[in-house]
Amino acid sequence: MGTGEGVEVDANIQKYQAFVKTVECGSFTKAAEALSYSQSGVSRMIADLERDWKVSLLARSRAGVSLTSEGSRLLPFAQSVCAEYDKLQMQVDDLAGMQSGLIRIGTFSSVATHWLPNIIRAFREDYPNIDYELVMGDYSEIESWLLDGRVDCGFLQLPTHPDLEVLLAGRDELMAVVPEDHPLAARERIPAEALCDDPFLLLRKGDNTVVSDVFDHAGLRPDVHFTTWDDYAIMAMVECGLGVGILPELILKRVPYRIAVRPLDEPAFRTIGLALRSKEGASLATKRFLEYLDCR
Repeated sequence: MGTGEGVEVDANIQKYQAFVKTVECGSFTKAAEALSYSQSGVSRMIADLERDWKVSLLARSRAGVSLTSEGSRLLPFAQSVCAEYDKLQMQVDDLAGMQSGLIRIGTFSSVATHWLPNIIRAFREDYPNIDYELVMGDYSEIESWLLDGRVDCGFLQLPTHPDLEVLLAGRDELMAVVPEDHPLAARERIPAEALCDDPFLLLRKGDNTVVSDVFDHAGLRPDVHFTTWDDYAIMAMVECGLGVGILPELILKRVPYRIAVRPLDEPAFRTIGLALRSKEGASLATKRFLEYLDCR
């Protein structure tokens, strides 16, 4: 491949990146700022794509830009090209001894708070020039991001999608949470049926029903008054006396609320894994990041 051809390929990648970033930001101006281009440069690159592909990608208005139907069909392919280009650049950088790049990690609050700081600290000691993007979501969102290539690896509850490769990260016990002055706070362990006597605050992350399963297996039906995927929202409401709940032990390690935490009479657990679409196809930085999972 000649030099001229290589430059042309990079120029096309820049156009794809401009298209993807403009959709993410919702405007040419914000995309230009994110990519360190001029606003006119971003607009021109997208106009070039529209001319080359003979389609309209974006609808322009005073409120910003939005995808046309043709743009919606082509966006996933442009995102895939950009993601693969990032992997190519990381491979080239690594082979050149630069050890630079970006690792995009899908995660949820308890792992981001209690595991990732230790993992990243250990990894940075050996690879100080790697950057990180933490994308917060629930289990189903992280699974979708992995399959779509939005993130390089992601923490989620197992089992997960069969097309993903998984490393076991650990088991996390589910704990009852009640107000400090609640009669159940005096007990060493709390049976699931005792949690059915108060309004129940249900933790649900996407399609995951691990807390609901505790009651289903016992043939019980809690009096659910509130449902959320936010662990801290449940803690705050329990502290205010609005009900009781069940939360994973990991998020309860440094509790910022005045609540009582007790194990269940019959222990229940969630199993957490670190997943990726393909270990073989992952960037070198991601592969090496996986080796630091035990540092959590």
